Amino acid sequence: MRQFETEHMDDTNKKSHTILGIDPGSNVMGYGLLKVENNKTSIVAMGIISPGKFGTHYEKLKYIFDRVMGIISEYKPDSMALEAPFFGKNVQSMLKLGRAQGVAMSAALYYNLPIFEYAPLKVKQSITGMGRASKEQVAYFLQKMYGMTELPKEMDATDAVAVAFCHYLQQGKPAQQKEFNSWNDFIRKNPKRVK
Repeated sequence: MRQFETEHMDDTNKKSHTILGIDPGSNVMGYGLLKVENNKTSIVAMGIISPGKFGTHYEKLKYIFDRVMGIISEYKPDSMALEAPFFGKNVQSMLKLGRAQGVAMSAALYYNLPIFEYAPLKVKQSITGMGRASKEQVAYFLQKMYGMTELPKEMDATDAVAVAFCHYLQQGKPAQQKEFNSWNDFIRKNPKRVK
């Protein structure tokens, strides 16, 4: 985890606080807001930012910045958690993804929000107990954890909620789960997390 310093301390030790999770993307960016009250979490909002409809990369970045600013202004989160980009072979894709992440970070910095960054494996492990889980498995576990009747069409939104939940776990609330050998091993050790 990397933390980016701002002028204000992180407010996650308060009894009630909100975490904005971001799943970065230059064509589709997921966001999810998690409210923490008395060590219990609930989903406030989740969705996607779709800059893919804009022609130039710079127009997409401006749209991402404007939307993240709007989300922060509306929901007033206490911190931002982002999934760190993984290293790929396509340098141009990595550059675009890094720029999109940087624009989202800039919006948080404008509001003096503390920023935290987590590796994709850590995010997946925080939800499913396994670092190599698929997007569908992450969404399934979130659906069961929060009793969602239906999932959003774009799983970038559930990925963003997973990032926020990962940050919640890192703040020392409940104990983190260990890596498991299989789904059966996870279910056997966590019967209350699966309905």
